[in-house]
Amino acid sequence: MVEYERWRLRELGAEQLASKVDWVATSKGDGLGYDVLSYEMDGTPKHIEVKTTAFGISTPFFLTNIELEFAKRTSEQFHLYRLFEFRREPKLFSLVGNPRTHCLLDPVSYRASFY
Repeated sequence: MVEYERWRLRELGAEQLASKVDWVATSKGDGLGYDVLSYEMDGTPKHIEVKTTAFGISTPFFLTNIELEFAKRTSEQFHLYRLFEFRREPKLFSLVGNPRTHCLLDPVSYRASFY
């Protein structure tokens, strides 16, 4: 997704912004609530969470509580990039804003700790 975002910005004539795109999940750690830091044409940060599947468009996916909370706080800058049919012929769609406005969320696991 980093290369896609760099390409997108270069195509729009924003080479300086393209050079700042960062896979923050790697450079800063996986736990920020998003994977890629990109930018809009006006320089506004674009926080991208990437969810990938080899299966079809409607395949369920998992979101962490950290991702959901981050999306809630930064909804205008939060983008969910859904990659599907990844092994055959990759396709992509993007949802902007809090995933709660686009998706049915089902809690499926719990963190257990000792008293």
